[in-house]
Amino acid sequence: MTELVPLYSINVICSNCEHEFSTSRVRPSLKRAIRRDADFCSYYKDENPDYYVVRVCPKCGFASTENSADKLADWQRKAFNEQVGSRWKNRDFGGKRNWETALETYKLALICAQCIQDKERIIASHLHHIAWMYRYKGETALEQRFLRYSLDEYIKVFENDGMGGNDARLMFLIGELNRRIGEYLNAVKWFSRLINDQRIMDAAMIRAAREQWTLLREQMRGENVDPDSIPNL
Repeated sequence: MTELVPLYSINVICSNCEHEFSTSRVRPSLKRAIRRDADFCSYYKDENPDYYVVRVCPKCGFASTENSADKLADWQRKAFNEQVGSRWKNRDFGGKRNWETALETYKLALICAQCIQDKERIIASHLHHIAWMYRYKGETALEQRFLRYSLDEYIKVFENDGMGGNDARLMFLIGELNRRIGEYLNAVKWFSRLINDQRIMDAAMIRAAREQWTLLREQMRGENVDPDSIPNL
């Protein structure tokens, strides 16, 4: 029986220059995580699908994801070309990626999203994924730095988007990122807000918030911080 090749190619039209190019994805049948952290960072035995989220146009260098806009406005093209495109040298990211290459694509996507003033949710996601990339390598200081950056952006998303369908997940994520960077009071505030909001019916996220609050108290004990200094849920 022939072993299934984990990667396959799709064609993408660049949102900036409209050049058609090929980029790799991991086959859905092979996206099986062996474990997952509470902030949704997944670990894989074989090819990591997160390495292939960003699509990079080899012609102009514009990097985006499937959640990005299909086409840029004229002012966005101008901003991108001034800040990135004018310095781009043709490079193809369409094949197999290692950790270094994947990190490079996320950083390029972050720069592109910032210069075209993309949605805060997309910028937050790029920052969060960069934190995960450093977590995979055990580079804790850099992971923590990008967790803080992504947390700031996720809070902006929550404040500016209003009450939407994904609020439970977003509130949980804000609480969890606060826990991970040691902001225990803020973590409890967000977990409590999620659990006590009568409009939220997402039982899985409510349960996860309770579990992480318990973990937070154990974490505080391990760091010789009095867990009773934080309020009960």
